[in-house]
Amino acid sequence: MLKILIVILMVCLVASLGSGFYFLMKDQGDKNSRRTFHSLGVRLGLALGLALLIVYGVASGQLGHRNPWDAGPVGQTSLES
Repeated sequence: MLKILIVILMVCLVASLGSGFYFLMKDQGDKNSRRTFHSLGVRLGLALGLALLIVYGVASGQLGHRNPWDAGPVGQTSLES
């Protein structure tokens, strides 16, 4: 479930980036339009939410590394032998 939320937030970030680019190109001469600025605010909020979600996932143990070449932490007893 957590990984699905992360993917959804990443897709929303890309969509917000695209809409910001569209607004930037569309409103080039208009000084009253603040759509690009609002798109940036949405993108920053999504990025902050994504970062917090990843921190929560790592802290709760739902996200981690499961690399086949990494055996995990090595204890002091195995270093001495």
